[in-house]
Amino acid sequence: MELSTLDYSFIIIFFSLVLGIGIYVSKKSGKDSNEFFLSGRTMPWWLLGLSMVATTFSTDTPNLVTDFVRDKGVSGNWGWWCFLLTGMLTVFVYAKLWRKSNVKTDLEFYEIRYGGKPASFLRKFRAVYLGVVFNVITMSAVTLAAIKIGGIMLGLEDWQTVIGAGLITVVFSALGGFKGVVYTDFLLFFVAMAGAIGAAYYLVNIPEVGGIEAMLANDLVASKMNILPDFSDTKMVITLLVIPLAVQWWSSWYPGGEPGGGGYIAQRMLAAKNENHAIAATFFFNIMHYALRPWPWILVALASLVVYPDIASISEAFPNVSADKLGHDLAYSAMLTKLPSGLLGLVLASLVAAYMSTISTQLNWGSSYIVFDFYKQQVNPNATEKQLVAVGRLSTVVLMVLSAFLALAMQNAQQIFELLLLFGSGTGLIFILRWFWWRINAWTEISAMFASGILAILLKATSLGAFLFAAETGIFPDWGEIPFVMIVTTTIWLIATFTTKPESSDVLRSFYQKIQPGGPGWKKVVDEAKEDSVEIDTGEKWSVPSGITAMLLGVILVYSMMFATGYWIYGRTTSAIVLTAVALVSGILLMFTWNKMKEHIL
Repeated sequence: MELSTLDYSFIIIFFSLVLGIGIYVSKKSGKDSNEFFLSGRTMPWWLLGLSMVATTFSTDTPNLVTDFVRDKGVSGNWGWWCFLLTGMLTVFVYAKLWRKSNVKTDLEFYEIRYGGKPASFLRKFRAVYLGVVFNVITMSAVTLAAIKIGGIMLGLEDWQTVIGAGLITVVFSALGGFKGVVYTDFLLFFVAMAGAIGAAYYLVNIPEVGGIEAMLANDLVASKMNILPDFSDTKMVITLLVIPLAVQWWSSWYPGGEPGGGGYIAQRMLAAKNENHAIAATFFFNIMHYALRPWPWILVALASLVVYPDIASISEAFPNVSADKLGHDLAYSAMLTKLPSGLLGLVLASLVAAYMSTISTQLNWGSSYIVFDFYKQQVNPNATEKQLVAVGRLSTVVLMVLSAFLALAMQNAQQIFELLLLFGSGTGLIFILRWFWWRINAWTEISAMFASGILAILLKATSLGAFLFAAETGIFPDWGEIPFVMIVTTTIWLIATFTTKPESSDVLRSFYQKIQPGGPGWKKVVDEAKEDSVEIDTGEKWSVPSGITAMLLGVILVYSMMFATGYWIYGRTTSAIVLTAVALVSGILLMFTWNKMKEHIL
């Protein structure tokens, strides 16, 4: 595919702006570790919210959505739409708690919530487990998408895409730190949205597709366009709706959708000016992430069914793509090759923007774990601020190199998504309860982490998975992997919790006094402190009941907006009007609930 001068101009201008921002903020970002990783905790909600949206606007996301739509239909997206419940719980319950903790990373939380050697081990181990292993897998999925885009749209070899895309990103990330990431995310968000919307509008109206009405009338598209799965297909309903909404959202740890908050979402909450800004940022992110942004990708995926009805047709059109990279997720890149000059350059720039935003965030976040939770704790407790920044920049480069090599060995976006979900199954409930139940201890998390990880490896890397869950011959139905890992992991961590000693009174009292989580789960600790004439309860009203009410209203609001947007696009006016009304009513009720909650947020 040939790029015009106009296309190259868009891409060059974009790269220049991004690198310019990185260089401009590099001096201040390198001042100390607090600036490099949290930008001095001075960030406003709107900038952090846009940064969260831009970060999750990665190159692998439209590929993943396309894979879901072509394989299972639009309803296949419930595999990640279910994490809205997690997101809203973070907004109205956990955001203020994270900001109160005043930690530099969410792993530092372990040493204020737990005590002794188990807490220290947990913090250091998860720094490597999440900051390196999980992080590298996540970044490799994003880089795999970039490889497929480069191969389809530009005819690049895999290694050429990896070096070209990765080099600029790692230089920018190492120079600009967190401030550079957030500032450029502001630019990246608008470029990425413009590219996605422009591409969707144009591609739905190309002659091969024939416009929105002709596309929706196509038999292949009509069978894939339902937002909810076919309720007459029990297996599909269980796989796409019941498991995600009943089990997955609260039981699984997934990057960007962590129960109770965590990862780069927590990093942005910790960088906020105060608790109100942390809450507003995460609320704005959830609205944009779920309600509005998916639809341009879904439309391109549906249009691709008309142009490339199966994988064979993609292979025929792009014979240069290696067999190990063929899959439904290639259809998104394949459709983009049909864009005209100018718009093509803008969309390519938007894809580069999506790639850089996600990778730069993952690099800075993973590096923060390595610096604060491993290097400073294990290697050099007396490290100077200059040394911490230097290690942060070095680890940024190392993480990028590792993810690039892994990406070259991977094949499919949906496989990686499912693997990450399985790895975190059964651990999510701990991240929800540890704030509100005193009996959770460090051994709870250690046992769950090892149990879910070992089970995931056994199911995916050995014949055990086929023996238990093969579609035709397995002992359990093939949709049972996540529930199976969740039940076994939960059983193991509950046994570990009640067979090990609770955290000491000093640790529990110190945590309660700092965070003021409240609720019946801490009554024993508060009562025992009073008996010892130690006052740890400030009398702050427990806001969780109001927070859960706000969460449910927020979920109704966002799902209504998401459904309404889809039905407006589909031309189903009556359903769209009803859902728009539901969104307005739930929004008004949420405002009243939120105003009451603000009285209890400092």
